[in-house]
Amino acid sequence: MKTMELRVTVNGQPREWVIAPGDLLLDVLRREGLFGVKRGCEKGECGSCTVLVDGQVVNSCLMFAAKVEGCEVLTIEGLADGGRLDPIQGAFLDHGAAQCGFCTPGMILAAKWLLDKNPHPSDAEVREAMAGVLCRCTGYIKPVEAVLAAARQPAKRATRKRRPAEVAP
Repeated sequence: MKTMELRVTVNGQPREWVIAPGDLLLDVLRREGLFGVKRGCEKGECGSCTVLVDGQVVNSCLMFAAKVEGCEVLTIEGLADGGRLDPIQGAFLDHGAAQCGFCTPGMILAAKWLLDKNPHPSDAEVREAMAGVLCRCTGYIKPVEAVLAAARQPAKRATRKRRPAEVAP
């Protein structure tokens, strides 16, 4: 089987992986132990596989892993700062927005993307940003309330700066 090296920064840590050219980002992330990225519809419709690539929302089930060469990938595992939850994660807990947890990582990352580009979104803007992540448990009211609550705490939000992918010897 043909393989290739992939250099990428995942959750702030430089990584070097050997992948097959046709490997999906979802499969590589899960193979590397990042299980917050969920396998759902495998068609890019449910959003359970949502990650941020260079700050943009991506359905990892539709992206070849090779496309993230040199990029910064953020999964739910990289959002907390050590043992301290990101304000979005805390707001989801405080507002009961996490139910079964299957869609929650995708919702939180979609919310991060939104708040990074628009720190004071309207209710409608939150709903639009979250539309790409389907949920069968919450009815969307509590997740929207959680994102709006997190938006009221902008001073506590820190954005991760993109660093080039480098692998330690």
